[in-house]
Amino acid sequence: MSSYPIEHNGSPPAIASSSRSSPTEEEEEHSEDGLDIQRDELLAEEDPLHENGQLEGISFRRTQKAVKPSFASRFLPSPFRPASAQSDGPRARSSAYPTTSTILSYLNIPSSDNKDAEGYDWHNEGPGKRVAYDNLTAIDWIYEYNRERIRLRHLTANAPGLLGQLKLLVDASHIWLILVATGIAVGSIAAGIDVASDWMGDLKQGVCSNVQSGGRFYLSRPFCCWGTNSFAECKDWRTWSTRLGVDNKGGSYIIEYIFFVSLSVLFASCASLLVNRFSLYAKQSGIPEIKTMLGGFIIRRFLGTWTLVVKSLGLCLAVASGMWLGKEGPLVHVACCCANLFMKLSPSISGNEARKRETLSAAAASGISVAFGSPIGGVLFSLEQLSYYFPDKTMWASFVCAMVAAVTLQAFDPFRTGKLVLYQVTYHSGWHAFELVPFAIIGIIGGLYGAMFIRLNILINRWRASLSNPFHKHPVLEVVAIALLTALISFPVTFLRAQSSELVEYLFAECRDINDDYLGLCKAGRANTGVIFILLISAFIGFLLATITFGLQIPAGILLPSMAVGALYGRVVGLIVEVWQREHPAWFVFASCEPDLPCVTPGTYAVIGAASALAGATRMTVSIVVIMFELTGALTYVLPIMIAVMLSKWVGDAFGKKGIYESWIAFQGYPFIDNKDDAPVADVPVSQIMTRMEDLVCITATGHTIGSLREMLKEHRFRGFPVINEEREAILLGYISRTELAFALNSGSEQPLPDITECVFRHDPHIDPGEVLDLRPWMDQTPITLSSRCGFQLTKDMFERLGLRYVVFTDKGMLAGLMTKKDLWYVLNEGEEGRFGGGGTTGVLREEADGREDERGLLRHDAQDGDEGDEHGRGRGGEG
Repeated sequence: MSSYPIEHNGSPPAIASSSRSSPTEEEEEHSEDGLDIQRDELLAEEDPLHENGQLEGISFRRTQKAVKPSFASRFLPSPFRPASAQSDGPRARSSAYPTTSTILSYLNIPSSDNKDAEGYDWHNEGPGKRVAYDNLTAIDWIYEYNRERIRLRHLTANAPGLLGQLKLLVDASHIWLILVATGIAVGSIAAGIDVASDWMGDLKQGVCSNVQSGGRFYLSRPFCCWGTNSFAECKDWRTWSTRLGVDNKGGSYIIEYIFFVSLSVLFASCASLLVNRFSLYAKQSGIPEIKTMLGGFIIRRFLGTWTLVVKSLGLCLAVASGMWLGKEGPLVHVACCCANLFMKLSPSISGNEARKRETLSAAAASGISVAFGSPIGGVLFSLEQLSYYFPDKTMWASFVCAMVAAVTLQAFDPFRTGKLVLYQVTYHSGWHAFELVPFAIIGIIGGLYGAMFIRLNILINRWRASLSNPFHKHPVLEVVAIALLTALISFPVTFLRAQSSELVEYLFAECRDINDDYLGLCKAGRANTGVIFILLISAFIGFLLATITFGLQIPAGILLPSMAVGALYGRVVGLIVEVWQREHPAWFVFASCEPDLPCVTPGTYAVIGAASALAGATRMTVSIVVIMFELTGALTYVLPIMIAVMLSKWVGDAFGKKGIYESWIAFQGYPFIDNKDDAPVADVPVSQIMTRMEDLVCITATGHTIGSLREMLKEHRFRGFPVINEEREAILLGYISRTELAFALNSGSEQPLPDITECVFRHDPHIDPGEVLDLRPWMDQTPITLSSRCGFQLTKDMFERLGLRYVVFTDKGMLAGLMTKKDLWYVLNEGEEGRFGGGGTTGVLREEADGREDERGLLRHDAQDGDEGDEHGRGRGGEG
C-alpha cells in the first residue's frame, strides 16, 4: 500500500512493513544490533519424499495403538529396539508414531522438483522459505516461534535418552548466562556513570586540591569533604574564585558564574557531538524505540556496539551539564545494548527474533533496577511499560537479571553510603488521616503536569522538526543554545544549581536528617515563606526546561526531571500543611497529632509528588508505586502513593490516554500496535477498511517470466503481492513478499536463468520442472485469512494477539482484500475522519496518500533496500 504521513523529528526514517531480504555486504558489516537473520539461515533440508512420491514416515492407514514408553526409556535408549529404528533416528520413530507436529515440521522443508508428476501437491504448503528481515520492518511472530519449536525437536532427534536431556539443559542455560552477564555489565556501567557524572557535575563549581586532608583533583565534592560536618568547613574543596585568588564577593560570584556556564555548555556540546558524529541512535532515552522493537519491529544498529559506547559516555557528559534530563530511561537502552552483544554468543537466541525480544524484555528490567535501586520495580516496569509479549518465564528471567545488576551496583557502592541511588531515604514517622486530602491534591497536580508536559513537548518537537526552526540542520548548536539558557537560569537559583539527583535527595529528606543545609531548604518563620516561593519558581522553570530539553539530540531521559518537578511542588504542599498545622494546632482536623512531636513531614509530600509526576507523564501505576516503596523503604506510605498515582493517571487520561513514550512512538511514526489497549473501535465490517482486490497488484499463478516479474518489481515499490489462480476467478493461492521474490529471481537456481524462463506459483504435472522456475518454496501458501464479512474489531484483535504482519480476506476462497499492520496503525492513529463511511471506497490507503507520505517523512525510501511500499501491492485495476 501507500505510505502515510506523520510528523518527523529528524531521526532516521522508519519504513513500516513486514518483509525479509538478503543483506548486502554493507548491511552485514554494519548490522551490529543482532536483529537480522543471515541469508544462509534458510530452513533447507533434504527432500522428505521417497522416489515413489510418498511422504516418508507418514501413513494414512490405521496403525496399531502406540505403546506408552517406560520411565527408563525416556532417558536411556532401549537395547531391544530394532537396529533400523535406532539408526534412522527421528524418521524411524515418526514412522511408528506419526504426530501432528511431525507433519507440520515438513511444511518448512523445501521439496525437490524431481518428483512424480502424478503425486499430490499438498506437501508443498507452508510458510515458505525466508531470508533476512529488512531494516525497519516487522517480524513474523508465528514463523519465529515455529522455527524455535522445530529447532528444539531437532536438537534431541539424534541424541535420545540422557544425552538428549543434557543437550536441552545446555541449550536452556544460554539465556541465563546472557542475563547474568548483562546484569554484571549494566551494574558496572551504572556505577561508572554515577562516579563520572558526579565528579564532572561538581567540577562546574570547584575542584578538590591537596591542602590538608590529602584531597585529589579526581574526587567529587562529597568524597573530597569526607568526614567534615559541612562543605563550609572543607578546606580541600576550592571554588574557582578561590583557585584564581579572587576574594571580593562580587568578583567571586562572576567568576563562578562564568565557570558554571562554560563547563555546562562544554559538557552538553561534547555529548551532542558524540551522538551526531558516531551514533545518532544514542540520542534521547531510547525507550520509545525499544518498546517498538519489542513489539516486533526491526531497527538495525540501534543496539550496536557504537550505540552502547556513545550512550554511556554521552550520559556522563549530559548529566554533568546540569540540563533537565536524567539517566534512568537511557540506562534501559544501555541494558538492551549489553544483552544484544552477549546474545551474539548464542546462535540459538541470536538467530530467532522472537527469543531475542524475550531476552531484551528481561534485560530492560536491569536498567531500571540500577537507575532507582529497585529490582522488583524494574521487573514491573518491563511488564507494564515496555514488553509486548511477557510470559511467566520472561518474568523470572527479568527478576534474575535485575537482581544481578542491583547486586553488582551494591558491590561497587559508588556513593560509599550503602545506597544504590543517591536519593534513597528513610522516614521516622507515619502519616495521619487528614493528610489524605493534600495527598489527593498532589495527585491531581501530577495529572495536570503530565498532560501539559506531553502536549507542550510534542508541540515543541513538531516545531523543532519543521523548517521554521533555525537550528533545523544544526542540532549541536541547538543543544548548545538550550544548555546555555539552562545554565544562565539555573545558577542564580540555589535549587536549580544543584544536580537533579542531588536536588531530589534533599527534597525527599527530613530536615533533622540534613546535616549541611547548603541549599537553604530547612528554614523557620518568615524565611519559610521565601523557601515556598523559590520552590514554586523552581518547579515552574524546571517544567519549562524539561519540556524543551526532551527531544534534543543528546542522551536524555524524562523520569528524573519529572521526579524533580514533582518533588518540588510536593514539598511546597508539605510546607504549607506544616505551617498550617503549626499555626493552628488546636483545630479539630489536627486532633490526631501528638504534642511536642512533628506532625507533618514535608519530605514525604515530595516523594508522593514525584510519584504523581511520574504517573502523569508515563501513565504507569503499579511499577511507580513499587519503585517509590523500594526507594523509601516505608511500607506505611504505600497507600498515600497509590492514591496519588491513581488520581494522577485518571486526570492525565482525561486529556489523553497516551503517555510520553506512546506519544513519541506516534510522533516518530513507528507502526506500534499496543496489545494492551482495550479501547473499542468502530463496529463496521472490515470490507470498509481493507484494501480491496481491485486495488491490489496481484500475481497470477502462471503467465509470468523472470523478466516480467523483474519489471513488475521495478514498476511497483510494494513489499509483497497476493498470488491468485487467474484474474477471472482470483482464487487465493498464497502471498509472496517482495524480498523473497527478488531473492528467488536472482538466485533461485544453481545456474543463472534467462529472463524468458517461465515462473510458476502452482503445481502443474504437464510442465517439465527443469524448464521453469518454481517459486512455490518462496511463497507463503498458508497466510492468515479471514472472511471479508467479519468485523473490524475481530481483525484488530487478530493483529494484536498474534502479532501479524498482514491478513488476507477471502470470500469463498476468492481474494477479496488485504490489510497490513501499517494499515491498522494508520486507522487507529490517524483514521478518525472519514474512514468508516461509504461503501464505495478503495480502502484506507488511497492513491492520494503517496504524496503526503514523502512530505511528512513517516516511512520514506531507504537507500539500501530501496523499498517504500507496503506488505502488499496496490495499483489500478488489480494489475497482474
